[in-house]
Amino acid sequence: MNALYSIDAIRTIERSALADLPKGTLMQRAGSEAASLAMHMLAKSADTKKEVLVLAGPGNNGGDALEMATILANDGVAVSVLLVANRKKQSEEAILARKKAVKSPVHWEDALSLKTTLESIRSKKWALVVDGMFGIGLKEALTGNRQKLVEIVNTFKCPILALDVPSGLNANTGNIVGKEEIAVHATDTITFIADKPGLHTRKGRDCAGRVHVVTLDVDRKYFPETRCWLNSPDLFESCLKPRPEDSHKGSYGRIAIVGGTQGMSGAPVLAAKAALFSGAGLCYAIYLKNPPAYDPVSPEIMFRAAHQFDFATDVIVTGPGLGKSGAARDIVIKTIEAHTPIVLDADALNILSENGAIAQMLSERDSPTIITPHPLEAARLLKTTSDVIQANRLEAARELARRFKAVAVLKGSGTVIASPDGKTVINPTGNPALATAGTGDVLSGITGALIAQGWPAWEATLAAVWLHGKAADTLALRRHGPIGTVAGELAPEVRLQLNLLVKRKT
Repeated sequence: MNALYSIDAIRTIERSALADLPKGTLMQRAGSEAASLAMHMLAKSADTKKEVLVLAGPGNNGGDALEMATILANDGVAVSVLLVANRKKQSEEAILARKKAVKSPVHWEDALSLKTTLESIRSKKWALVVDGMFGIGLKEALTGNRQKLVEIVNTFKCPILALDVPSGLNANTGNIVGKEEIAVHATDTITFIADKPGLHTRKGRDCAGRVHVVTLDVDRKYFPETRCWLNSPDLFESCLKPRPEDSHKGSYGRIAIVGGTQGMSGAPVLAAKAALFSGAGLCYAIYLKNPPAYDPVSPEIMFRAAHQFDFATDVIVTGPGLGKSGAARDIVIKTIEAHTPIVLDADALNILSENGAIAQMLSERDSPTIITPHPLEAARLLKTTSDVIQANRLEAARELARRFKAVAVLKGSGTVIASPDGKTVINPTGNPALATAGTGDVLSGITGALIAQGWPAWEATLAAVWLHGKAADTLALRRHGPIGTVAGELAPEVRLQLNLLVKRKT
């Protein structure tokens, strides 16, 4: 399992390890690992004259860059270094790394005439640019010449390798440091000691590119217990089981999808179709009134009116196209009162946010609950703004889980899943193909279907979010997205990925 560690945890690990190692050991290891990855990236370059630009900052991140530059230069690579730092303020280890670099064939760009140097850098054709300016310690926005330098770097067409964290990115939250929204957009990030949450959510997914984790051979004894991970099938593989031959539709659960107010009748169908493609045995689409007789595209779905349905199912998904009428509010109350696992999405969440008594009922439930808000819905639930939610997505998801005693799914780039006991998972699958109407309905249907088949709520939610994103990724690889992908295309891909996971395990 890929554990994620906060900035404070990384610093604690680093301090503990350094106390038992010769000075500069971790910096040398980081430089060596980065140089190895850089050589691999250069080998893919079509440029015959493979020139590398290394940007080295004032702290240990800059020291890592200088160690790397020395190794590359000594191996015959044409390396130019721009020291983006006051030499007097460099760390002791970084000073030692600079002294080694001075003795190597490294070419030094003129940091004193930085304006002229920036234009020179802009005009050259680089095979690789290395961002070793600012790592996890950056507290202020990049401004002035540093901002200009980052803006220039982001115009380059060559690969950009960030060391530890792209400069300008907060390693905890995935937000850009400061209001200027300036950060390096790397194609690859080699992150040291352990993976960081900010590389996988919010702006982190745009800035970090492909993430390569290297532990620098730090002993596991220095790592504290973590409650945060990157989502992967490892986290739910215990539930991936082949189906016995001696089974029937009742073996795989009954799910009710409740919603479909006037003008939104397609939402329950999307969720129901996703539930069936995810393996549910029977699926009911429940409408507040006037349910369709059947759906010609998915005749397997059974339609019912809410007042004629007893809600005696294995799981209830309430919210897709529900609306916020009095009848919708009554349905949410009925759902919460049911002694069965429930998934609340869309308008069910908006009803919760507008009615404290109903929200209190939810927090007092004993049966499993999953809520799946996007940032604006989360803001309404927590009585704040979407900007506050996005400022710290992990903490927002944890607060949602705590307050409503539910598994909370905070959707977005790098969806965050949190449990009431504090476990937090960031999902790495998915792409902008999911930024279209109806994909949330599909996710709720997948989640409910896995629970109906007997999966625990936590594992079902992790799997549903992972499969949902993986389906979008598969469609994009087939050139069916991300632009123009529609929600209805996801369900068949979810079925494919789920069956592949079961087959690989067995």
